[in-house]
Amino acid sequence: MNYFAGEYDVAVIGAGHAGIEAALASARLGCKTAIFTINMDAVGNCPCNPSIGGTAKGHLVREIDALGGEMGKTADECFLQSRMLNRGKGPAVHSLRAQIDRRKYSDTMKHKLELQSNLELRQAEITDIKQIDGGYELITRMLAVFRCKAVIIATGTYLGGRIFVGEVSYESGPDGIFPAAELGKSLKDLGLPLRRFKTGTPARVLKSSIDFSELEVQKGDEPPQPFSYETESLGENKVDCHISWTNDATKQIILDNIHRSPLYAGKIEGVGPRYCPSFEDKIMRFKDKPRHQLFIEPCGLSTEEMYLQGMSSSLPEEVQLKFYRTIKGLENCVIMRPAYAIEYDCVDPLAMNATLEFKDFPNLYGAGQFNGSSGYEEAAAQGLVAGINAALKILGREQVVFTRANSYIGTLIDDLVTKGANEPYRMMTSRSEYRLVLRQDNADERLTPLGYEIGLISEQRYNKFLKKQEQKKAEIKRLKSTFISPTEQVNKILVSRETSEITSGVRLFDLLKRPQLDYKTLTEIDVNRPQLDPNIFEQVEIEIKYEGYIQKQLKQVEQMRKLENKHLPVDFDYKNINGLRLEAQEKLNKIKPLNIGQASRISGVSPADISVLLIWLAQNRKN
Repeated sequence: MNYFAGEYDVAVIGAGHAGIEAALASARLGCKTAIFTINMDAVGNCPCNPSIGGTAKGHLVREIDALGGEMGKTADECFLQSRMLNRGKGPAVHSLRAQIDRRKYSDTMKHKLELQSNLELRQAEITDIKQIDGGYELITRMLAVFRCKAVIIATGTYLGGRIFVGEVSYESGPDGIFPAAELGKSLKDLGLPLRRFKTGTPARVLKSSIDFSELEVQKGDEPPQPFSYETESLGENKVDCHISWTNDATKQIILDNIHRSPLYAGKIEGVGPRYCPSFEDKIMRFKDKPRHQLFIEPCGLSTEEMYLQGMSSSLPEEVQLKFYRTIKGLENCVIMRPAYAIEYDCVDPLAMNATLEFKDFPNLYGAGQFNGSSGYEEAAAQGLVAGINAALKILGREQVVFTRANSYIGTLIDDLVTKGANEPYRMMTSRSEYRLVLRQDNADERLTPLGYEIGLISEQRYNKFLKKQEQKKAEIKRLKSTFISPTEQVNKILVSRETSEITSGVRLFDLLKRPQLDYKTLTEIDVNRPQLDPNIFEQVEIEIKYEGYIQKQLKQVEQMRKLENKHLPVDFDYKNINGLRLEAQEKLNKIKPLNIGQASRISGVSPADISVLLIWLAQNRKN
């Protein structure tokens, strides 16, 4: 028989990267919160790559931290190696990536949940969810009943999870953990629009079976940069990563066995991620490419498992071993965990508002891979937003909508709830039209005031942030008021950097504008430079060098903001507007955009339709 087991303000289903941030945010804002996980040993698990960050994903981690989230701090605590990606390109795409100790990361996150006031961590499989007056009832496999005012679903790849390795297929979550086998049916009965997606992961191989003398070494940056604005220093990198390449022999084994891939045999019905394909998919899609790169990365300091980044597969285990052993350095490799594909249920994110609350189900929120995204960082960002908004709603405060103009978090969520996801969504810098103003170096400037306003940033941290902003303003003022005379030493430095000499006094500000010069180059000239956080110098230099481009992008932001200030009614039938095309009426009725800006980004809504909406809004204001 069912029994009543407890009552909460907010309940979070799933303790992966989305669930963790959701639960911590909710509890820290003062709501009595519970987080449920099928297996307590899988809290904060990293079932795929043992790393945090990467291109665009590093931006998300910095934004999470700027708002008061936990991912960046924990990644810093567990870091093994840190590298800034895309240094050869402009600052808009510079992205931090860190190898982490995956088991330490999981243990650290679990302990943080256990220590958090207002939060209970429970091992239980939620099998049923029922809508009741005042909220929801959650029922566990053990027939415990929990009542809660708000629910956040963050089931990751566990919901209806099924593993595929060649001809072998069985129900499972990642890393051999039980799946959430019954909750999916309950969510369908509730009325949520579920569908199937697929992802995968490479094999883990024994470190001692790898010949590292045959591999290219990939070292970390020195000194390594942290994710969190609160981490003062990381020390030194603890490990090296390595690079190898596939060859014709690798390719031939894949081609000879492609019929045994469940993906190509039609056994997998879920849609996979286009930007992170399995290795056999790479071979089939890029048959003319002679080789593919792979990265060999350590999983931790207390394990001998090595991760083969770029080599995910769903081929049979014996085929995996065969093609891995064609690769230089892996000729005698021993597979500790085979690669696999996993298929799972997720929801159509078009059913949600930008707060991540479901349109037709008040106080029910979704986050992470359940929303059709992929990646730890995308999940954590959504979890933080869902946790914040669920708590704010329970507390009677206005919920927060992140915009494309203030964050990658806003871009991610707007893409999901406005455009939907026909495949697992992955964040990339190219998805943001405002990426020059949404750099990772200024995430605190963009979002820490909001984090403070919400209540996740402490007074002490906020005051430290304000001090940094004052130091930045003072430094820009100093550069504008400091003149450099045309001495022989100065001109010698300028010529050595292949830039023209000066013949009269020049401001440091104008010298720093030159593409050939930077703070490091001007050290000997800039004798009165203050001792500041290196991040301040980085931010100042970027803003000076790219001043014109940044101003241009800020004008674009302002133009879009004007459209987003033109609000549309939430409960309205767009079939009542004459002049709108049929497709536009259907899309607008389905998505229910909050404003003209969001409406303009809906696929199937044309500029002509937007003009009709603007005219209709103007007429209704007069009436």
